[in-house]
Amino acid sequence: MSVEQSLVLTEVNAGVARLTLNRPQQYNALSSAMLGALHAALDSVAANRAVRVIIIAAEGKAFCAGHDLREIREHDDEAWHRALFDRCSALMLRLQEISQPVIAEVHGIATAAGCQLVAACDLAVASADARFATSGIGLGLFCSTPAVALRANLSAKHAAHLLYTGQFIDAQHAERVGLVSQVVAADQLRDQTQRLAAQIAAHSSAALESGKRLLQSFDRVTTSDHYATASANMAADLQTNDAKLGIDAFLQKAPTPLWTHQ
Repeated sequence: MSVEQSLVLTEVNAGVARLTLNRPQQYNALSSAMLGALHAALDSVAANRAVRVIIIAAEGKAFCAGHDLREIREHDDEAWHRALFDRCSALMLRLQEISQPVIAEVHGIATAAGCQLVAACDLAVASADARFATSGIGLGLFCSTPAVALRANLSAKHAAHLLYTGQFIDAQHAERVGLVSQVVAADQLRDQTQRLAAQIAAHSSAALESGKRLLQSFDRVTTSDHYATASANMAADLQTNDAKLGIDAFLQKAPTPLWTHQ
């Protein structure tokens, strides 16, 4: 098994493909390699006409903790950061473009780009103990690219509340504001998600494709432009002194720094 394959595990059974993020020690952070592996796995199962529904799940204690901040701080140039966020945005757009409905199966935490991944899926089933946040603001960095997917799912004020505060919300709150579609007991998460996927997969693939194409057409006119703008904004924000201080403090488990506002 290649490194790329080991980062995302793939199972296909009875019309349902299950893609499992597999960086549990890093809380499934979306490194550049992980983004590439997930995009490749998604392309592979999407091309399989026997696959009618796709589930994105995760190993370990968390669904996804967002971007790999350690990798980000290893690169200090804006061009590298822009390429990273463009790659992430391309993945999120791909989730919309493929014909099959995609279900996020969420446990533990889904933060920043991990929260974006949940929002970018067509449906999301969360365990009752799952928590969600767009926590970049606490690091001196606005979650610009997650804002695109959040704003497409939540009302303007609910999205702004998450993005400006960075605070965690629980699964029940996430369901109320439209970030997830269903909340289930933690010990039933996989079974309930699989049951939902099987229920959808039993329907006509032509009807499912038509329906997804219709639903996605409502937002497609502007989403690509929004992601392009947001990727540039994220990359530019990472050049600020505050973002560098905030990420370094997080990685070193140090107190939140005094912001320089630069």
